[in-house]
Amino acid sequence: MPPPEDLLAALDPEQRRVAEALRGPVRVLAGAGTGKTRAITHRIAYGVASGVYASTEVLAVTFTTRAAGEMRGRLRALGAPGVQARTFHSAALRQLRYFWPHVHGTELPTLTESKIGLLASAARRHRLRADQALLRDLASEVEWAKVSNIHPDDYARIAAARGRSVSGQDPETVGRVFGSYEEVKRGQGRMDMEDVLLLTAGMLAEDERVAAQVRRQYKWFVVDEFQDVSPLQSALLDLWLGGRDELCVVGDPAQTIYSFAGANAAYLRDFPQKHPGTTSVELVRNYRSTPEVVDAANTLLAGSSSQGVQLRAQRPSGPGVSYTPRPDEVAEAEAVAAQVLRMRDAGRSLGEVAILFRINAQSEAFEEALAARALPYVVRGAARFFERPEVREAVTRLRGAARSGEAGAADDWVDAVRATLAGMGWTPQAPTARGQTRDRWESWQALVDQAAEFAAGRAHDPGGSDLNAFVDDLDRRAAEQHAPVADGVTLATFHAAKGLEWDAVFLCGLQDGTLPITYAETPAAIEEERRLLYVGMTRARVELHLSWSLARNPGGRASRKPSRFLDPLLPDEARAQRDQPRHRKVAGCRECGRPLSTGAEKKRGRCADCPASYDEELFDRLREWRKERAGEESVPAFVVFTDATLQLIAEQKPRTPEALLRISGIGRSKLERYGEDVLGLVG
Repeated sequence: MPPPEDLLAALDPEQRRVAEALRGPVRVLAGAGTGKTRAITHRIAYGVASGVYASTEVLAVTFTTRAAGEMRGRLRALGAPGVQARTFHSAALRQLRYFWPHVHGTELPTLTESKIGLLASAARRHRLRADQALLRDLASEVEWAKVSNIHPDDYARIAAARGRSVSGQDPETVGRVFGSYEEVKRGQGRMDMEDVLLLTAGMLAEDERVAAQVRRQYKWFVVDEFQDVSPLQSALLDLWLGGRDELCVVGDPAQTIYSFAGANAAYLRDFPQKHPGTTSVELVRNYRSTPEVVDAANTLLAGSSSQGVQLRAQRPSGPGVSYTPRPDEVAEAEAVAAQVLRMRDAGRSLGEVAILFRINAQSEAFEEALAARALPYVVRGAARFFERPEVREAVTRLRGAARSGEAGAADDWVDAVRATLAGMGWTPQAPTARGQTRDRWESWQALVDQAAEFAAGRAHDPGGSDLNAFVDDLDRRAAEQHAPVADGVTLATFHAAKGLEWDAVFLCGLQDGTLPITYAETPAAIEEERRLLYVGMTRARVELHLSWSLARNPGGRASRKPSRFLDPLLPDEARAQRDQPRHRKVAGCRECGRPLSTGAEKKRGRCADCPASYDEELFDRLREWRKERAGEESVPAFVVFTDATLQLIAEQKPRTPEALLRISGIGRSKLERYGEDVLGLVG
């Protein structure tokens, strides 16, 4: 083990204060990127090296197995390998497995991996028809109730007071299902993850011998991410302490983003009131991000109830933060993917790039845009779009409808898509509740939007469009987006990105209605959405790009406004534009100047009936070549290139691969597959 003073020499002044505060209650308010893990691991190692702590008497608690593993690794490197670093559940389960047989003389109930099967049985008792999405939402609500120490009999009253809802079910029904779930679980001799904490707390509260033994074992406690502590976890921690105050808590109120799951930042904010004589230290030196990123993050929270520590950047200056509106979600994804391609070509590792968004369903446009350029990616915290159960089932049903001829006439096949998805539960209006039901609706809505966009894009294609062609296009997208990933771009929601960092971060879809999300209606819920954006912004080390789309679909009405949270961040001219009424900008034909009405016309930039400014002979040669390639590959012709893309080639007559890449509809993968043929035809 290194000498104690050597451990302190590696710390900045604030981190050193944390490390030297070895006794009594300690609260560390640690801003994003300020080295909180470094501070608390050096504190533990310094306490062991100086003889204040015995390493086997220290329990460090955090919230994820990844964070606990990182803490153990750092402690080993600092000469304190005997310290226990665990999650709340892991520490409690270890104690429960040891003491339960001695206390009760029976085997510990079996830990169940999922609540879904038990909840299905409970729902049937009340003749409630519950699909997988509703069961997952019920599971989340049961978890919230249990970590909040709410009994089934009290659920309806408390849930109504706190504005909780589950997929259109009234609170009384949810409370009854919750109660039946507990009965079914006990009858099968099982326990869930929340029971691990509840049973451990109950055992410590009821058996003084067990409590005394645990307290002899652990005399010094450290809890990381304390802003995420739930009432149940707080109660268990109090029982571990047994009235002692040898506790150090670390957290950041500005990163409280799990209130909906039972987290309560009041335990961190009010810590000094509960523990008189608390030593409170603020870590403010941000080592992660450039001054530009730090200034933007500070400005976002300034004057709000979420304001935490005022970060001070320690890195050299970097590029400015960009704020960019895009015409629609497809254009936003295309622009981001094009910028990522330029980054890669300039030498940036794709593993150091992340694209973050509010909800999982937003990933599909970015998956498509990245795949079109052969840029590998990984979706973190969720399945890729076409791997999601509701999407797989929807595509299967659409394929069946296409083969059976259920779609009807060619001009109403988009309505057939809506009807097929309506049979699965899709409605034109989004559900008001959050959770799996809302996530599933967003996935279905993405398919409806794709159908409308596909139909508009082929409105003037001689081959037209139908449900078969649309399903073929979905299959093509799925095939391209399921390429194996090596060093890839990270796609993730803001929630899934917490605790991670990248050199370059794109925060996308930052329009009102998406961030804050529509179902965030109370001031507290809206403020949590602000903190969610703060978490996203502070993931960036060097480059931070914020964008939003003025319309959902290409050709749609440009009525969206940037998120209200961006008001203090936007340049003056952009803020002025935000405050003005939006007037839809009408695109004009490049040939005659008349307004363009369809998505296909806007993509070409000219009216369908205007004389072509492109080389019609070259266009015919390209169409003939496309027909042959499509036949060789056994795919529809549009999968090779759409007519609109061929027209652009015939108009611009690109002579180099780089010029070909600049044409809408041509990405890196299509360049590699067809570029040589196309350039030969142009030449």
